[in-house]
Amino acid sequence: MPEYFAGIDIGSTMTKAVILSDRIIAFVIGPTGPEQRRLADKVMEELLDKADLPLKALTYIISTGYGRINVPFADKQVTEISCHAKGVVFLFPGARTIIDIGGQDSKGITIDATGRTTNFIMNDKCAAGSGRFVEVIADSLGIDLDRVGDISIQSNSPAQISNICTIWAQQEVAARLAEGTPVPDLLAGVHRSLADRVVRMVKRLKILPDVIFTGGGAKNKGLVQALEEYLDAKILVPPEPLITGALGAALLGKEIFHRAVSKNQLLETKPRRLETIQIL
Repeated sequence: MPEYFAGIDIGSTMTKAVILSDRIIAFVIGPTGPEQRRLADKVMEELLDKADLPLKALTYIISTGYGRINVPFADKQVTEISCHAKGVVFLFPGARTIIDIGGQDSKGITIDATGRTTNFIMNDKCAAGSGRFVEVIADSLGIDLDRVGDISIQSNSPAQISNICTIWAQQEVAARLAEGTPVPDLLAGVHRSLADRVVRMVKRLKILPDVIFTGGGAKNKGLVQALEEYLDAKILVPPEPLITGALGAALLGKEIFHRAVSKNQLLETKPRRLETIQIL
């Protein structure tokens, strides 16, 4: 009988969940709302429906991310750093450095061949060092966030964005726009500004190839291009860069379970039940 393991990653802006056995069976991604305990139930229901599995089929469940304590049916909570590392190495065995840019923070993580974290650094204090920086500028320009990457790579002369504060940078972009600076050049400048801050942070670690880019920022072609320029290195992006944390959580659950079985240890699990709650 197949064994199934689940990981659920409740981040500051997005929630991700994965079910795997010997491969990824299903995953879901959705926005994180204020009622995270209810959200966890809703996400798991959606994931199980997508995988065509009952909740009782899950052997072990691990939660991670900012909201990991708000997953009542999780058997264990693990930090997002460990989970990102494990998930990335599953997808890219040669990975040694991870750059993760999410909606509210950015991280640099170095790992070994087993996926064990050897060092990490994080910025979660300033929006200018996260994906929120690009989101605010895109909104002020009236451009959908999923279009900014394609538009920015059309730039032939990226603008110099000197302000490192999100609010002042927003005003600087507005002033440049009024002066006639093309939108692609403005967006390319914004991406370069963010990439510069992130790379300077990550370079405090020992950067080794392969370098993997995860998080919502990795879906932005303009930001990928800017990071490659500042790192002077090729960056690899997972097929779905948002799920590496949830994937790593599921993989860690699988490891924990099989380790317990090999040692004939009894592994405690939480009651397998979800509350069916309508979330408005």
